[in-house]
Amino acid sequence: MILRETSEALEHISGICFKTGPPRLVGAELEWTTHHATDPSAYLRADQLTAALGEHAPTSLGNPQPVPLPSGGSVTVEPGGQVEISSAPAATLTDLYAAVTADHAALSELLARSRIILGERGIDPHRPPRRILDTPRYAAMERAFDSAGRTMMGSTAGLQICLDGTDPHRWAALQEWGPALVALFANSRFHAGRDTGWASARMATWYGIDRRRTGPVPLTDDPVAAWARYVLDAPLLCVRRDGGRWDAPPGTTFADWIATGGLEHRSHGTGRMSLRRIGPRLRGSPRFGGPIDRPPTTADLEYHLSTLFPPVRPRGYLEVRYLDTQPGGEWIAPFALIVALLSDETLTDCARDVAAPSAGRWHAAARRGLADHAVRASAVGLAELACRHLDRTGLPSGVRDAVAEIVARRLYSGPLMTSSFTSNQGAR
Repeated sequence: MILRETSEALEHISGICFKTGPPRLVGAELEWTTHHATDPSAYLRADQLTAALGEHAPTSLGNPQPVPLPSGGSVTVEPGGQVEISSAPAATLTDLYAAVTADHAALSELLARSRIILGERGIDPHRPPRRILDTPRYAAMERAFDSAGRTMMGSTAGLQICLDGTDPHRWAALQEWGPALVALFANSRFHAGRDTGWASARMATWYGIDRRRTGPVPLTDDPVAAWARYVLDAPLLCVRRDGGRWDAPPGTTFADWIATGGLEHRSHGTGRMSLRRIGPRLRGSPRFGGPIDRPPTTADLEYHLSTLFPPVRPRGYLEVRYLDTQPGGEWIAPFALIVALLSDETLTDCARDVAAPSAGRWHAAARRGLADHAVRASAVGLAELACRHLDRTGLPSGVRDAVAEIVARRLYSGPLMTSSFTSNQGAR
């Protein structure tokens, strides 16, 4: 469907990004950098990952029919060779934990046969970024981005929590808790052999990218309208074409594309062609490729949505994108905290109150981590509140105890099991 008015785009965004209905499912996307087991600083090649992943290799590595991992997770590979498991949606956190744990083990074993290991940090501690996948999308992204964007593409690894329920209450809560949780689970201080000075250097890369693409969506009484405006005002990252480069004319937003309809060729009596209804930003340039020569469609809009990376992204569910990848099986800790805090509206409201002093302190959280006093106070409060209610997650008691230990270690740099962190308590 061709989009000729912004109202049509707004309606489409609302229909696919915000859906009504009770929250039922939870999913995970876990990402890791990949390394040679004998020399983590050496670069891998795409063909080495293709051979190692075998039938599970994704289409980006030339496999036309990828096979899911044994517990249903699909494998993708990012531009710098990062490997990601995208789980199937699960009805409970316990089911998700079992499936992802099994698929993580299967993936690790598969790669180990080729002497490849998964990293345990949110950014590559050994190597500067290097793109190893050659696709039109990634080539356009690399040309469009500056140093921070290229680092994001080639060096970072995060975990994403996917949650049913796109109501304003959950939408706001997940954003307000973000800075405290970024600091609590920051795991990416060292990059390419140096100390970056950031608790989360991974998040620092996002701050270096155009904030119209990576900044948080403003919290308003109408999240649908706020997200739609964010989408339309974001610059195009790339435009799919049948041949040649996918580069977008610099500075062109999706709203610009709708307003101009691309290039319209009008014939004059002389037989010459002139360009009408086109803003100068749509004309393109030799460096960035040709102009956009057609109006946008709903498929273009959906593709544009995939190039936007706010800390929380609505996709018919809510995708929490602000967390660094965690070592080993410790990914369950942030999942458990968030699921516990969302398990009851009263509990969610209480957690929002706890996080209020640090809400919006994204930069401070990534830069200073728990050394920022307001962020630390919120992180401690959220952790204590969630750990008192881990029984609401449905996780087995042994896993709940492990979560409490992980959280306490992050807060206090050592084992702790006080009444505040006893995972079997159910009282508020």
